[in-house]
Amino acid sequence: MNIRCWGSRGSFPVCGPEYNRYGGDTACVEVRSERGDIIIIDAGTGIRKLGDLLVASPPESIHIIFTHAHLDHIVGFPFFMPIYNKNTTLHIYGPQTAIGTFENALKNIMSEPFFPVEFHKLKSNITFHNISEVDFTIGSLTITPVKLNHPNGGCGLRIEENGRAFVFLTDNELGDDDPESRPTPYFESFCANADLLFHDAEYTDEEYPNHTGWGHSKFSDVIKLALSANVKKLGLFHINTRRTDDQMDELVKSAQEIVRERGSGMECFGVGFGFECEL
Repeated sequence: MNIRCWGSRGSFPVCGPEYNRYGGDTACVEVRSERGDIIIIDAGTGIRKLGDLLVASPPESIHIIFTHAHLDHIVGFPFFMPIYNKNTTLHIYGPQTAIGTFENALKNIMSEPFFPVEFHKLKSNITFHNISEVDFTIGSLTITPVKLNHPNGGCGLRIEENGRAFVFLTDNELGDDDPESRPTPYFESFCANADLLFHDAEYTDEEYPNHTGWGHSKFSDVIKLALSANVKKLGLFHINTRRTDDQMDELVKSAQEIVRERGSGMECFGVGFGFECEL
């Protein structure tokens, strides 16, 4: 299983020299199975570059799994060029939203007055799949969804192949005291022994008190989660839209110091555009 990041920025895309190393595109992660199955997690602005690559070398089919319908995770979909190709077979998976199925959400952003090309004019062959907390498979990959602590809902994913596990928990607030939120031990169990975990690490400890209930975590809580779950590699994801590369380096350095103080050999890093890992 190969994992590649095309965008890890949270909330809003950014540009400029201070964001070049980690990148300014919003959430988009590509997963390829050993047999070549292609899964795309979320369609933030990062999906545009991935789409250009896939147009140049068209796969048999493409699977896009959406974690939720907030704009930073869907805004790139209308600019994903394979959807305009009649030879593209596309499977779209998403959780229920406040306006019904995920199909409704995508059709809404591709309608007047928001976008000039309406959804029904797309040339690709698209099939929608509703997902809940029930396992499903895509080729040789087994996907387990989990409900996240995030306003308007959201789902995280555990993707497994040949005994290796990649867990993706973006837009998830650990330590949320809302009575309907799931406690940290629940996510520890979900992440148990994962080979690679991407987790929302939007805030520092100083920033978090002003953003409680917004659906994002402080990085120190993410470190504790990963260590308790015996995760092998931890990628800090959903980078704050105002955090420069240098500031992110400092956050990662602080995270690595916590890991060392705990006596762990877990690898910890910030996830940026172009990150790639083979499991």
